[in-house]
Formats: sequence, structure tokens, C-alpha cells
Amino acid sequence: MPEQTSTPITQIQTSPLRLENITKRFGTVVAVDHVSLEIARGSFTTLLGPSGCGKTTLLRIIAGFYTPDEGSIYLDDARVDQMPAHQRGTAMVFQDYALWPHMSVFDNIAYGLRMKNISGGEIRQRVNGVMQLVEMPAEFLTRKPTELSGGQQQRVAVARALIVQPRVLLLDEPLSNLDAKVRQRLRVEIRRLQRRIGITTIYVTHDQEEALSMSDMVVVMNRGKVMQVGTPEEIYYKPATAFVAEFLGVTNVLRGTVSADGESVHVAGTDIQHQGAPGAPVTVVFKADEAVVTTSDATPDAVVAFCGSVEEISFIGTVYRHYVNVNNEMILIDSPSRVAAQDVRVIVPRDKIKVFA
Repeated sequence: MPEQTSTPITQIQTSPLRLENITKRFGTVVAVDHVSLEIARGSFTTLLGPSGCGKTTLLRIIAGFYTPDEGSIYLDDARVDQMPAHQRGTAMVFQDYALWPHMSVFDNIAYGLRMKNISGGEIRQRVNGVMQLVEMPAEFLTRKPTELSGGQQQRVAVARALIVQPRVLLLDEPLSNLDAKVRQRLRVEIRRLQRRIGITTIYVTHDQEEALSMSDMVVVMNRGKVMQVGTPEEIYYKPATAFVAEFLGVTNVLRGTVSADGESVHVAGTDIQHQGAPGAPVTVVFKADEAVVTTSDATPDAVVAFCGSVEEISFIGTVYRHYVNVNNEMILIDSPSRVAAQDVRVIVPRDKIKVFA
């Protein structure tokens, strides 16, 4: 096998992507429900949500593996949803890598180019270039996928997708089969690679840490619908719905009721100032790392205090997680130090508390 060229692929022509009113049904199940999105050119966008929320189905619709029942897909303002998958200018990296075990690494990567009748010399040059791009040595080209580690197989899968120079790169939970340390390393490498070549990328995951650490924009989905689109900071600190607030981070979710005068919410034995429809049910949320568990009787301004008892404390590496029973509701508090007392107060800044109808 020839030596690698000194200059790998460094830039791929890329495109913005626009989805308009995409809907997909499987029988009576609406897997994707009137989704409209705009993905900026060269951005890294993650579809995030629980299993069955529709994120992988939406990715496969973009790739051309599924045909939407309604809606349109545009790349560079050209409609592509009626085109076959191989003509769309997208390439997909699958969760299970989908490498051919009987082929060498070289043949796996080169497969897409051979389908396009590219000459042998150009294939070799491009394979060598993309191997440099994913930081794999030339000697791996003669190996079979079964002779590689999971992380190495994933690099080969990314190389196979990039070699056809797609305008949009699609990744369907590509790190879910790897152990935690390899996953963390490849997160950084995939993001660094994406920035270097500037390719529009859509990434599917159910792992919130993965989504927050890698993305320019995050699309949170549930039951086929888009719940919120925003930067990682926006969806974490300013959730638009109770679902988004509950899904991201270690979040306390309490059920409450608006008071008869509509000026406060009664929840877990405590009243919180909040205007709403009298008697209406509400959901009150705050994150485990936004509250403090204390034995002090002092109540600073602009906080909400809950009285409770500590039932369990777990050490989870960087913090102690306190499980506090407050009026028969379990509240989780992450603290850098362990509270020895059983009877405590949970202090939460008012601006950290979100109330949703």
C-alpha cells in the first residue's frame, strides 16, 4: 500500500440544510411530527432526546433512507427530499459502524469512490488523505475491521463517510458502543475534525453530556416534536418546557398548585411567588447543583426554603448527592461537602426555579 500523501483533505464543500414541516408516520404512530429546522452551513447540530423521540427517524429522512409523508428538505435552497439517497450529498455514520468484515480498511473506505467509478490513482490518494484526516496510520489500511478496536473502527466509519466529500455529515449515536474513556476522547476528536474541515454536521444522541459538550446548537425532541432549539447554554439554563428542564441535568421536578388569589404557587409545603391561573396545576423544577442543603435557620433574600430530612447521601466522584425528603417529595441536592445532620433546609435561589403550566 502506498505511503500517505503529505497533504490530507482539509476542506469539504458544505451546505446549509432546511427542513419544512417534516412528518413521518409508521401506521398509527407519528414518529416525526411537523418538524421544521434550519441548520446553518458548517455548524454542528445535535438532535437530543430519549429513545423513541424521533431523532434517528428524522436523521434517516434527511439521509434519504425514509421518505417523509409530509414536508420538504432543502440543501442550498435546492429541494432534495425527492432525490435518492446517493444523490443528496449526505453521508451517514451508523451506530454499529456498518463496516464490511471481509474487506480491508482500504476497501471499506474506498467503496463509495468505486461506486462512482473514480480512478484507482485518485482513490489511493483520497484514501491516504482521509486516513490522515482521522489520524490513523497507513499500516491500518491492510487490516480487517475485526482487527481494530471499537474506537479505530469508528474512525474508519467516519473516514468512509468523509471520502465521498458530502455536503452534510450525519452521525447516528456513533459513540454509544464505546467505553466511557474512548467516548470522551472521540467526542473531542470528532468536534475538532468537524471544525477543521467546516462540514455541516447533524449528530444524534440521547446523551446530554455529549450534546452539550460538542454542539453549536441542540435540538431537543420528544414524541416526534421539537421541544426547543438553542445553544447548549440556552437549553440548559433557560429551558422552554418542563420536559426540557427535566431531561437536562439532574433536575428536581415538583408538582404544585397556583393559589386561590393567583399570586403564588404552593409546592412541597412551601409557597413560591408566581402569578398564574387560580387553582391551576403547575410543574416546579430546579437543578440539583443550583440548591444548597444547610442546617442554618437563616433565609437570605431572593431564595426559597424547603424543610426536610436527609434520607440518603451518595458520593458520586466530585460531589455528595443528598436525597432530602421534603413533604414526602424527594429532592436531590449536589454539594461539595457532606451534611451530617438529618433535619435540614434546602435553599434555592428564586431565579433558578422554573415554573411551567
